Amino acid sequence: MRPPGLFGRLKAAVVGVVHVGALPGTPRSSLPLTQIIDQACQEAEAYKDAGVDGLIVENMHDLPYTVCPGPEVTAAMTVISAAVRQACPHLALGVQILCAANQQAIAVALAAGLDFIRAEGFVFSHVADEGIINACAGNLLRYRKQVGAENIQIFADIKKKHSAHALTADVSVAETASAAELFLADGVVLTGTATGLPADPQELKEVKHAVKIPVLIGSGVTLENVRNYLDANALIIASPYSFVPLQTSISDVKNCQVPSNTQGVIVMETFLPKLTVSDGNVELCQLHSNHLSESGPE
Repeated sequence: MRPPGLFGRLKAAVVGVVHVGALPGTPRSSLPLTQIIDQACQEAEAYKDAGVDGLIVENMHDLPYTVCPGPEVTAAMTVISAAVRQACPHLALGVQILCAANQQAIAVALAAGLDFIRAEGFVFSHVADEGIINACAGNLLRYRKQVGAENIQIFADIKKKHSAHALTADVSVAETASAAELFLADGVVLTGTATGLPADPQELKEVKHAVKIPVLIGSGVTLENVRNYLDANALIIASPYSFVPLQTSISDVKNCQVPSNTQGVIVMETFLPKLTVSDGNVELCQLHSNHLSESGPE
């Protein structure tokens, strides 16, 4: 059995998502890369100061997405991710490159010294906004091996949001998670059907029962429903635009003290904290140094 990965020993860890500005060459690009880098680092430092357990860098604003983003996107994501790593040297960091540019994400993570990627289309085919996305696990893991990036963990979306799954209607979400585990994913990401829509708590129970790898919640977590997902290893919480006001702390989020209509706050999977109860309140118990010493860099 593989040793526990980044989230294997944790529950309800918090990861912040840095949504970088539209990158050069994409339809909505308007800023020079230097400014995009500065803004990404500012967001990352705000998350760090708020107490998140980790971060993921994502090219969310590169609409409309393409299944073959150009080399300029990979290059930009590399320099942005490296700058975020320098700004946050002790946080676990990951990257996602939309859409389904998973080999590019591995390359970026390797060059920038990151810890994980979030991968779309890992097992089973589906029809997404961008077209048909086919399973990539075999090629992706071979690429990771070839470039010497086996320390970079892969967290795979299952029954991905913004997608039609009629092709695999006879395959349950738990069976999809089991397939991802069989194909050596380091964790799976469970979402609702679209950005902002909550995952089904019953599906979380089914997936947790089906696999031994970490299970992350990747959409729709609010202050009203967060307690439905505390058994997940990590919560990926992000908005399409920005994040909760800088004065908001992660303790406020987990204590449900932030209005639910506040622009998004956290994301992706993370590692360090676990939830404990003190004086009747949910609070964070930081396990940063111990966990990072178990799981690799930093």
